[in-house]
Amino acid sequence: MATTPTPPLASAVNGNPTRKVPGTSAAPSVTRTSTSHGKAPRSRAGAAWVGICIAALILVALIVFMLQNIQLVLVSFLGMEGTVPLAVALLIAGAGVGVIALVVGTVRIAQLRRRVQRGD
Repeated sequence: MATTPTPPLASAVNGNPTRKVPGTSAAPSVTRTSTSHGKAPRSRAGAAWVGICIAALILVALIVFMLQNIQLVLVSFLGMEGTVPLAVALLIAGAGVGVIALVVGTVRIAQLRRRVQRGD
């Protein structure tokens, strides 16, 4: 059974709507239906998606870091001593710094909100 090829659509040829279609007398006219130039507005969902992607990349890098730094180190803190993997010790130290930064930032934001409410 022989099949015949389907003729190209008159409105577009290989993604180029302005190219002349074989078998027709003129190139089809193309009109823009919107005034935007194809750039979508930014949204909170888009920003959240970018944030999630960056967080996933950081998580992968952190996992690789932890797997490469498994040697035990001696840690002393307030008279206590113990051995933990290097990556765990650094992770705990980093989390502690993050908590301190969150506390300081929260105090500063509360201070600024009080100042704005009083009208200073």
